Amino acid sequence: MKENILTVDNLHVSFKTQTGKVTAVRGVNFELKKGETLAIVGESGSGKSVTAKSIMRLLPKHNTEISKGDILYGEKSLLSLSAKEITDIRGSEISMVFQDPMTSLNPTMKVGKQIMEGLQRHQNMTKAQARDRALEMLKLVGIPKAEQRLDNYPHQFSGGMRQRVVIALALACNPKVLIADEPTTALDVTIQAQILDLMKDLQQKTDTAIILITHDLGVVANMADRVAVMYGGKIVEQGTLDQIFYNPQHPYTLGLLKSMPKLNEDKGQPLLPIAGSPPTLATLGEGCAFAARCPHTMKVCHSYTPQDTEVEQGHTAACWLQDVRTPKASPGEVLGVN
Repeated sequence: MKENILTVDNLHVSFKTQTGKVTAVRGVNFELKKGETLAIVGESGSGKSVTAKSIMRLLPKHNTEISKGDILYGEKSLLSLSAKEITDIRGSEISMVFQDPMTSLNPTMKVGKQIMEGLQRHQNMTKAQARDRALEMLKLVGIPKAEQRLDNYPHQFSGGMRQRVVIALALACNPKVLIADEPTTALDVTIQAQILDLMKDLQQKTDTAIILITHDLGVVANMADRVAVMYGGKIVEQGTLDQIFYNPQHPYTLGLLKSMPKLNEDKGQPLLPIAGSPPTLATLGEGCAFAARCPHTMKVCHSYTPQDTEVEQGHTAACWLQDVRTPKASPGEVLGVN
């Protein structure tokens, strides 16, 4: 069994705003093993990107508070490292691919120089060695005429090619962990498939562990080994890809799956949206964050926060339907998945 390379333990992240403190992440727990892909899914505002930026220590210091929890990279606590120590890890051992490649790249620097910069900083390469490695990375991610493109600026690339450059930049130092935050959202479907195939191919070659942040369940089905479903700043369900897709045990997970279009359904079949809107984190109180939208809400859901219950090995759900004190129809029968 592969060892854990990254552990997020009871992470709480808050932001100070003009109207008071907003807790965006409320007790997130997950583990990432070497060479695996963990997908974190959920609606916009569920805390996915805040969790990722907490790992990279990229949240603004002046208004961010990590009040509880820890993030362990191996045996090392990332939250206790100095600015210099985290800078040494960032890019070399843990890298991140951001949603919009145009804002990830410096528009005034040639792309080759941007890749070389990290190599010279983290790998102590000479300028010539760094240029050779940058050229190798552009070829690896499928940039045509890579020798010429090395001296191009970001605006001279298409959206898909820019995202390939960002992936080359993130993987140049052979990181052990790659965090991909909505890496294909701004791309058309064909380019999206190419980028996902590229990431899978590079993962097999380098044994890099990937955290894939997305709200696209089609991308998850194509890429993930395990899935964590986030809602209202918490992980409400976590398991293997098959456990989440074929045996969902939280009403929110089931709602996400039912809202997907399916190829085997009749034409004109309406999609089933999740009723209501995501909660406002600034006013979120006790109880289950999904209670106001859940078709199976009980009185307890509004008053007490459900804890993780192990449904089967490696599969947990934070829902009162799982509690032993809940009147027995099985959660699967209630949700209509058994």
